[in-house]
Amino acid sequence: MQLLNLPLCHVKVSEKDGKKYIYDPLRRKYVAFTPEEWVRQHFVNYLVTVKSYPKERIANEVSIYVNGISKRCDTVVYDDYLQPLLIAEYKAPEIAITEEVFNQISRYNSALKVPYLIVSNGLKHYCCNMDYINMRCGFLEDIPVYTEIK
Repeated sequence: MQLLNLPLCHVKVSEKDGKKYIYDPLRRKYVAFTPEEWVRQHFVNYLVTVKSYPKERIANEVSIYVNGISKRCDTVVYDDYLQPLLIAEYKAPEIAITEEVFNQISRYNSALKVPYLIVSNGLKHYCCNMDYINMRCGFLEDIPVYTEIK
């Protein structure tokens, strides 16, 4: 798999019937080994090991409803009161981060109304803070540590 612009993450990989699977410690199971999953595992590891996000406050593949349609957020981080705090959307490294990717995470956020959004393809990472009073979104220079946003 491609090297990412994230700290190295030790992952468990298995193979069954010619298909590769990667272990997701948050979901406690093996899932299909895709380029997007590779990014997810590395990014969650980065949040936990570098940015001090509590592992027990992070969930992958969270089901939500947007306009009555079931969708899945790649990762949701919760605050100390288990309220959604951050949504992360991942793309494979070869997928450019475009306006459509931001539109996708914005649609998800219409259901959760979190203060922080992250988009990453493993090579480039964008984090923005939502200002609901002025209806604006401000991009941050870096991913904040958990204690700065909780």
